[in-house]
Amino acid sequence: MLSGILQQNPSDSFARYGLAMAYLGEGKTDEALAEFRSTIERNADYVPAYQMAAQTLAKHNRSEEAKTMLTDGLAAAKRTGNGHATSEMQALLDELEIGY
Repeated sequence: MLSGILQQNPSDSFARYGLAMAYLGEGKTDEALAEFRSTIERNADYVPAYQMAAQTLAKHNRSEEAKTMLTDGLAAAKRTGNGHATSEMQALLDELEIGY
């Protein structure tokens, strides 16, 4: 269903993010990360994509990539005034930087 929506409207951030989350649920990490990145490329202020991509990267021991995603996501969260996401992403970035 989400694929159909995206065929009609490839820039639908919500559908693309939903597809990424579905891929995660199926254990398709690489596909999920590709969709998160595609979401961000099409909508640089779609904060949840940064956050979930960073969490996924961190979970798979890809800390440097996660840190980059978090840094970019923090900038997007500040641009959009998303304080909740800012605090969550900063906490994860802090954990990654001290090596938890």
